Amino acid sequence: MVETKYIVDGNEVKGEKGFSSVEWIDDTYFTIHFMGKKFHGEIVEAATEDQKMTIKVNQRTFEVKKDRPIDELIHKMGLDKKKVRKLHQLKSPMPGRILKFSVEVGDEVSIGTPLLTLEAMKMENVIKAEGEGKVKAIVKDKETVVEKGELIIEFE
Repeated sequence: MVETKYIVDGNEVKGEKGFSSVEWIDDTYFTIHFMGKKFHGEIVEAATEDQKMTIKVNQRTFEVKKDRPIDELIHKMGLDKKKVRKLHQLKSPMPGRILKFSVEVGDEVSIGTPLLTLEAMKMENVIKAEGEGKVKAIVKDKETVVEKGELIIEFE
């Protein structure tokens, strides 16, 4: 029989086809028949591009990933890397006052890097990078009041 490998919650599980069966109720709910027992399941999230799935079986949640031989080839070729957006400008997402900058000209930023703190409606909002880039110019000064859509930072 053909050996199938799955990664369940980070642990490799090997099994042979035919050791269990799955009965689909619809595209989300299913029943697993295993060694004479029934387990009720639900697909919580399906990331088909990454061959990952989060499922709930009898009220327990598991992350399942199918390990295929082609996945190793895709990884070796570097084709499994996520595309990252190149930053060009940061415009104010809302009206507010710039309290402080967390970057300087010349800094390299990546996704999630804090760029600045913007006060809006008496709340401090940390604005983070949504891509990658290098800070080319900081157009506004600290304590400047900006309107939505005003240019604050330029990237190279």
